[in-house]
Amino acid sequence: MAKPTSKSASKSSAKDTVMIHDQQLHRGAGGELHQIADDGNDILTTAQGGPVADDQNTLRVGARGPALIDDFHFREKLFHFDHERIPERVVHARGYGAHGFFETYESLSDLTRADVFQRAGEKTPVFVRFSTVAGNKGSADLARDVRGFAVKMYTKEGNWDLVGNNIPVFFIQDAIKFPDLIHAAKPEPDRAFPQAQTAHDTFWDFISLTPESMNMVMWIMSDRTIPRSLRFMEGFGVHTFRFVNANDESTFVKFHWKPKLGLQSVAWNEAVKINGADPDFHRRDLWQSIQSGNFPEWELCVQLFDQDFADSFDFDILDPTKIIPEEILPVRPIGRMVLDRMPDNFFAETEQVAFMTQNVPPGIDFSNDPLLQGRNFSYLDTQLKRLGGPNFTHLPINAPKCPFAHFQQDGHMAMRNPVGRANYQPNSFGEGPRESPTRGYRHFPAEEQGQKVRLRPESFADHYSQARQFYISQTAPEQMHIAMALTFELSKVETPAIRERMVSHLLNIDETLATTVAQKLGIQSMPKPADAAVPTRQDLEPSPALSIVEKGPKRFEGRKLGILVTDGVDAKLLKSLVQAISKANAVVEIIAPKVGGVTASDGKFVEAHHMIDGGPSVLFDAVALLTSPEAMDDLVKEATARDFVADAFQHCKFIGYHESAMSLLEKAGVANALDEGIVSLPGDMDVSGFVEELGKLRVWGREPSLKLGKAPPPAA
Repeated sequence: MAKPTSKSASKSSAKDTVMIHDQQLHRGAGGELHQIADDGNDILTTAQGGPVADDQNTLRVGARGPALIDDFHFREKLFHFDHERIPERVVHARGYGAHGFFETYESLSDLTRADVFQRAGEKTPVFVRFSTVAGNKGSADLARDVRGFAVKMYTKEGNWDLVGNNIPVFFIQDAIKFPDLIHAAKPEPDRAFPQAQTAHDTFWDFISLTPESMNMVMWIMSDRTIPRSLRFMEGFGVHTFRFVNANDESTFVKFHWKPKLGLQSVAWNEAVKINGADPDFHRRDLWQSIQSGNFPEWELCVQLFDQDFADSFDFDILDPTKIIPEEILPVRPIGRMVLDRMPDNFFAETEQVAFMTQNVPPGIDFSNDPLLQGRNFSYLDTQLKRLGGPNFTHLPINAPKCPFAHFQQDGHMAMRNPVGRANYQPNSFGEGPRESPTRGYRHFPAEEQGQKVRLRPESFADHYSQARQFYISQTAPEQMHIAMALTFELSKVETPAIRERMVSHLLNIDETLATTVAQKLGIQSMPKPADAAVPTRQDLEPSPALSIVEKGPKRFEGRKLGILVTDGVDAKLLKSLVQAISKANAVVEIIAPKVGGVTASDGKFVEAHHMIDGGPSVLFDAVALLTSPEAMDDLVKEATARDFVADAFQHCKFIGYHESAMSLLEKAGVANALDEGIVSLPGDMDVSGFVEELGKLRVWGREPSLKLGKAPPPAA
């Protein structure tokens, strides 16, 4: 395949130009020949040299029809992209998984013939893999990134892979652009950095030239991409699917996973420090939760609608960059998923598990979503390369748990082969499995018509209205976080034109947001708003369901309190606080000046989980300072102890403190900024009242007084 050339190299000079068959060609640096387009750049071709007319849209039946397998350019492009890495996944390389079960709430036989939804109370084994998208296997957990949320259900009629993310929309509308998106997001090829970050030129160059990404931009710049725990994030199937019942009647469906413990994220400054203190933070959290018996749980909810709703909805239900707000179409809980067992071996299970969107049981079918159509085509290729051959389904983690029979044979690492004389169908020996028209998979017989075209439907053309809706649905702190995230990311972009181009898009979303970002980037004059194919709608109502803060759990269950103790700690106060946290179904970890622990006021030894240097407050959801007067002279001299308090304050966490800790609050610069989130124990309220307050998780009223997340200067 010809080497790619830079844009400057693609411009042909006279000596680099040759004529062959009356065609002007440009000779590249490696001697290869390139066709020259009207603008002087090389013409994009296939690997075989065939000129490409449209690199933006998959070939399909009509503007909204299914993708066609004879699209050789799409096939080659995705084929090559799927095989770029061995053996690490190209995307979602850093993952962590767990086993569990799915329990059906009620029979859905009126909607779908899928066996998993036929009987109330039935439990189906599952394996779930959470992941980041952009980073490699060695990257840190708290990168700002989309999180993969892939569920494999081992149903009685074969495996069902619901391969989703923690965000319900995506960057692109057509799968043919996926290689371009990931190439732009990955480390830049000439320098191989930055790792696991989108804060660089190539990503924002691609995004700023791709208006359809603007809704996703609002989501990825929100706190959704820095979750506090895998246990505290939603999952989405992203696409529109179909339920099909025994009468071949279809109902459109969108899938949502709702965490029982509610949503929660961290601050960006907090995420950076967590990555330094514990790059395995999410992995450790999930491991400890399951090992301690605090099993994470999600409800599977669905949005169900018919063709009439689809036709009347403001946006195209096949567009993967759009959602259906829950206020318009409420979600219906249909089951729960519990994760209760870690893998016996990480590589054998979490690393070798193969998810494919095309794995669906009878009763679940696809829509013509062009991104879903491309994923169905692409994933099999990926597993073939990454797992070494066609028999990856023989691996225990990928094998169905129901009976299965087929004539597939041989190949690399085959562990099972058909037995008997006849390994084909039909045969007259009476051997082997047979198809079943009644029980076998039947696609919904949708009627399709239209020309074979590469065309994006006009109903996909509104790129800004839902982006605006998402932004105005956030609380004031969340809106500020989006502005700060955009500012940080674009501040790492070295090309001024890219920064200005992004601001021009933001003007179509929210003028205040655009102005804030432009001012912080030092842009002297505002650009004009980007050309919009469809004007931004101003009439879409805010959707509170899109806000993490609005959907917060309002309880401390499943969270972690870090208690900093010293020798002489009030034993009674410590005991009552630990008991109150346990009653709230939360966890306590003890931090001490030394890793061993301290001696309490009653003479008993209290073991510590961390020493101060290894247990910063960023690892906890709230903190308490249970110190003694005699230990404070040494403690206030510890920089890590001052950081422990200052970080908790600037990250808007609740801080409980014994009166002896006031000198530490002073040294940390917090004593002059006491608010309702800094609570004297047992002075301001009793321990149970403090724990109840912790359910608010953050003191957002503190944030406006902080400048870019920095605590006030230390007291003199």
